[in-house]
Amino acid sequence: MTAPNWIYENFEPAGSAIGYRITRKLDEVQSPFQKIEIYESTDWGNLMLIDGAMMLTTRDNFLYHEMMSHPALFTHTDPKQVVIIGGGDCGTLREVLKHPGVANAVQCDIDEQVTRMAEKYFPELCESNGDPRAALLFDDGIAYMKNAAPGSLDIVIVDSTDPVGPAEGLFNKSFYESCFRALKDDGILVQQSESPLVLLELINEMRGEMRKAGFTTFKTLPFPQPCYPTGWWSCTLARRLRCYESCGAASTEASPVSLAERRSRNRRNGRSTA
Repeated sequence: MTAPNWIYENFEPAGSAIGYRITRKLDEVQSPFQKIEIYESTDWGNLMLIDGAMMLTTRDNFLYHEMMSHPALFTHTDPKQVVIIGGGDCGTLREVLKHPGVANAVQCDIDEQVTRMAEKYFPELCESNGDPRAALLFDDGIAYMKNAAPGSLDIVIVDSTDPVGPAEGLFNKSFYESCFRALKDDGILVQQSESPLVLLELINEMRGEMRKAGFTTFKTLPFPQPCYPTGWWSCTLARRLRCYESCGAASTEASPVSLAERRSRNRRNGRSTA
């Protein structure tokens, strides 16, 4: 996995790799769900890897966390009840709670160890964990959404890893139906949607599954993310009723091939470390 003083992550679908010069390995823990590693780098602060895949760095995580939260919160007219599925590093929660109108923000991540490692090595991301509006749960996000009261939420943010392993069940019609049911009529679902440069089919498949669940209009927002494959990432917003007319969004027909059939082509399955 490492060359002298460097750590790499290969991304076979794009014939590319990401590398960071490191000074030392700070920590490693094998949770019941995944392996979490923390490295100290020379230029990018601390790095977190989960099952060998880059998750965040001190230097560039703001790009991802801000895009996962602010577009939806500024689009919604009055977001008060927010749920984050995943998001164990707490960076998205911090951004959500910058909005004074938010009354409650629940973060539900299945792996408590991600949060404990973030508290230790990325404390700036966890500075809002003690906010009285915040609730941190360590539980199954799929079950949490299935049991959420109908019409109780304004925004659901799915801040997950890739669609394999613990996050696999967060990318299908069944989960999206739970989100649709829990959202109010003007509610918004947000989900990280991988690289638009090389995984556009996956984005279309996600939209297709969301549409089957009842969502009507979609907006995919690309943004730079240096520590992720290709350096270009995205999040997709889905709304129950009203179109994103002010954004010029349009519904895009999804590929007829199912997510399950494409599983071998997704990001994690094409990634390795050397």
